[in-house]
Amino acid sequence: MGKNLVEKILGAHLVSGELQTGAEIGISIDQTLVQDATGTMSFLQFEAMNVSRVKTRLSVSYADHNTLQTSMENSDDHLYLQTVAAKYGVYFSRPGNGICHQVHLERFAIPGQTLLGSDSHTPTCGGLGMIAIGSGGLDVAVAMAGGPFFLHTPKVVLIRLLGRLGPWASAKDVILTLLQRLTVTGGTGKIFEYGGAGIKALSIPERSTITNMGAELGATTSIFPSDEVARQFLRVQQRESGWMEMGPDKDASYGEEMEIDLSSLEPMIAKPHSPGNVCRVREVEGTKVHQVCIGSCTNSSYQDLMVVARVLKGKRIPADVSVTISPGSRQVLELIARDGALEDLIKAGARVLEPACGPCIGMGQVPPTGAVSLRTFNRNFKGRCGSPNAEVYLASAETAAATALTGVITDPRDLGQPIKIKPLKKAIIDDKLVIPPAEDPSKVEIIRGPNIKELPKKGPLEETLEGDILLKLKDDISTDHILPAGTKVLAFRSNIQAISKFVFEYVDSEFVNRAKGKRGGFILAGTNYGQGSSREHAAMAPMHLGVKAVLAKSFARIHRDNLINSGILPLYVADDYDLIDQGDRLKMEKVKKAVKEGEPINVINVTKDKKMRLEHRLTPREAEIVLAGGLLNYQVQGAKGG
Repeated sequence: MGKNLVEKILGAHLVSGELQTGAEIGISIDQTLVQDATGTMSFLQFEAMNVSRVKTRLSVSYADHNTLQTSMENSDDHLYLQTVAAKYGVYFSRPGNGICHQVHLERFAIPGQTLLGSDSHTPTCGGLGMIAIGSGGLDVAVAMAGGPFFLHTPKVVLIRLLGRLGPWASAKDVILTLLQRLTVTGGTGKIFEYGGAGIKALSIPERSTITNMGAELGATTSIFPSDEVARQFLRVQQRESGWMEMGPDKDASYGEEMEIDLSSLEPMIAKPHSPGNVCRVREVEGTKVHQVCIGSCTNSSYQDLMVVARVLKGKRIPADVSVTISPGSRQVLELIARDGALEDLIKAGARVLEPACGPCIGMGQVPPTGAVSLRTFNRNFKGRCGSPNAEVYLASAETAAATALTGVITDPRDLGQPIKIKPLKKAIIDDKLVIPPAEDPSKVEIIRGPNIKELPKKGPLEETLEGDILLKLKDDISTDHILPAGTKVLAFRSNIQAISKFVFEYVDSEFVNRAKGKRGGFILAGTNYGQGSSREHAAMAPMHLGVKAVLAKSFARIHRDNLINSGILPLYVADDYDLIDQGDRLKMEKVKKAVKEGEPINVINVTKDKKMRLEHRLTPREAEIVLAGGLLNYQVQGAKGG
């Protein structure tokens, strides 16, 4: 039996375990990336490991999230990131150079290699044939230090694409269709491998749009083969030497298969407040919009922005609609300027922002109170845009352009003849804003601003855990619910003590005071707890507030890892969820013994005088991490022991 593409790449990087679905494996990591919202913490953790130089083939640090620099904290973090990168052998992409995923795709991604990034949309580079996985910053720090990345072997799902996209349909409509079919938990424990004759007509930017938003399915990652389309993309980027053909064997097998007829797709849209709340654009057309934001790591390529510019050329955006354009990289910005599209956008009345994440993570362009914002982004969780009561829709660049013209949600097919963008033949290659590491690290002084604080410390797991249920939550709680993004919060990403005061700010404004008053306790949640961003701060800040365990029906992959890495015990509840209320006092005895032996944990609901047995489902390695009080303690102990 032949191998699929995922098996080939994982097999070539396997350092421990066996490729059996559900089994824990360790893989070597070729490349890493961090960004400024996660990178400061990741590098502080890396420094704590006392490693003199990164041990990956390539590591890149991007400043793309906190680029508004509305206070000295963000600027201080950027100085730290640039100097720490120079000292430890990491390339630094300066503010203004672009969004990490777009830049990495253009300048660094290599087919067949592994990439671990401290951003959940790292799978973007799967569009170029990489196994690219998002994770918490500590996992990336371990990889930079030469350690393997551990994961549970995902089920490989073949998505067979047939036909060609019809007029005004786009790659965004492919992934929105999948989200409609599978929901935000449909990819849990899976890798989506795309194949079929339909992939030949999809460019690398289109493929990367699909793999990028695979994160919203809960997938470990998504991947396309490396073929002649990939080769041409790398040729345009003057990196053809990095190309290699990679695909599945003809007789490859898969754990599951699906088909999508591209020719049958029509423009789709995700309604508030979930990427999985998808319907046809026709079903909501006519809805008044106040704002249209085009960009993000999902839809900010040259191809995307050229389509928008062609739609808007010679026309005027209505006075009651604000339209912003965020190019994905400086290269994209220079290309649309060279080809006249930038002028067309400006003349139409669009506001052109710098190449950065910007509005996608609430850094500027917060919609008016109760407004409707249509965005080409990947997430529309409540409050993520910076406003707790805005209505955010997600759609393609084509739908966004049509809507920008009319001021109401508009199906782009109403524009008439579709626009065809010729493939890019020659890119502008200018890496001046990518700073290579220092040739002599001994001469580099790492600059640390006053906001950069020491890592919070946690002791080993206690034998008895006791406390109140501090908060009871429903299904699909995102990391944006747990710890918001935006200008107010992102400034404190290198200061856990300061950032912890924002935990559950949009959910329960009294949570922090309650947690402090009770000296910690437990959180109870429904399914898919911790979906969305990879921000490990959503685990570290609750840990700082004394959260000892999270009880949930199920966990999102990255957040579960981050809880374990922070020394917080993840426990699975089923029917017991309905028997526990906020304020109930729980007591767990012989916890260390149960974790060590892989046994369920006996839990007493002291308030209701009920007993439960809850599973932790930790692998032996994960159990050791929790027992040590987190991954950093575990790594340091291992280094001392070695």
